[in-house]
Amino acid sequence: MKGYKLTAGLLVAATLITSIPVDFLASKSAAGNNYITGTSVSFSAGATAAINETVVLNNTNNYYAGVEENDAPVVADAVDYSNMGVATNISEFVNIREEANTDADVVGKLYVNGVVTVLETLDGWYKIESGNVIGYISADYLLVGDQAAIEEAGERIAKVTTDTLRLRKEASEDAAVATLLNIGNKATVLDETTEGWVKVKYKSYEGYVAADYVSVETVYEYAESKEEEEARLAEERRQQQAAQQAAQQAAQQQAAASQSQSTQQSTQSYNPPSGGSGQSVVDYAVQFVGNPYVWGGESLTNGADCSGFVKSVYAAFGVSLPHSSRGLRSVGYGVDASQVQPGDIICYSGHVAIYIGNGAIVHASNRSDGIKITYNWQYKTVLAIRRIF
Repeated sequence: MKGYKLTAGLLVAATLITSIPVDFLASKSAAGNNYITGTSVSFSAGATAAINETVVLNNTNNYYAGVEENDAPVVADAVDYSNMGVATNISEFVNIREEANTDADVVGKLYVNGVVTVLETLDGWYKIESGNVIGYISADYLLVGDQAAIEEAGERIAKVTTDTLRLRKEASEDAAVATLLNIGNKATVLDETTEGWVKVKYKSYEGYVAADYVSVETVYEYAESKEEEEARLAEERRQQQAAQQAAQQAAQQQAAASQSQSTQQSTQSYNPPSGGSGQSVVDYAVQFVGNPYVWGGESLTNGADCSGFVKSVYAAFGVSLPHSSRGLRSVGYGVDASQVQPGDIICYSGHVAIYIGNGAIVHASNRSDGIKITYNWQYKTVLAIRRIF
């Protein structure tokens, strides 16, 4: 994100009225160590909900304990919006110049919703301070003293001020707990209209936290100096180059792995075909199990599709077959399913395989599985069985 975010703190707290003692009764689970312990506490009327929303984790005994004492509320100083301004009438940013004229050097940029402190009002210009930048902005691009616009430009953030705080699904002590927040955790404020509660979003969770145990502040985006912009752009270029280098390295590693696999396949020793029987065809064909499937391919080592696999296996025995699953339905002669034997060509709709016996087939299945053995030759409807030997 461009620019720098700073905060204007507004601590939310309850009003002290009277002190009321409350006992937290201890209840122990059957497991022995997971329990809520009892203690006597005093707190202010109106802060009842908040007291029950904090928990203390005891790592030794593994339990949640009620908070012992409610701190006195802290009242935030009022915010003076009269000398604050927010960027307006810009699509992306407005230049901040060293002097109050358009020929002066640019010393920084104020982006959309950026906020400034006005130091001086000149003829058509404001001298401003924002983040680490002091300079001049044309009055055409700055809305000054508009509290609603300035508040809208900011983002309300709730920061947890107690060790552990329950984030509940509803604004009630009886509501289910969505998650636990730790001290220092920051959540985006969604609503502050429910008395005693603040509706927040933390990561993927939305719910309510007790207002007494968070400090709510407005975070603004401030200007970015010329030096800060240059550093940011340099870091973005560095990250982009690193990502490109990582992608190139990954591609090279993948290519090397593919080349290594191809080399291993091409140099692997296979037994040559022998004899002229269906079993000889099977013995030769199963050597290539594990090799890749390649659509349109006819290589038993570097890749073949289903009909290319059958064609190449039989080619090793001097038999010429078509590279077509439909065409293979008419080669050799047909046999009945009850007479199927090793070496027979099993024809399905759009697919072919070689029967290897005991109800199994060897075939170039698909890109994921490559050349494989399937142990149910009737896993899909058989259209024809053709015998060569």
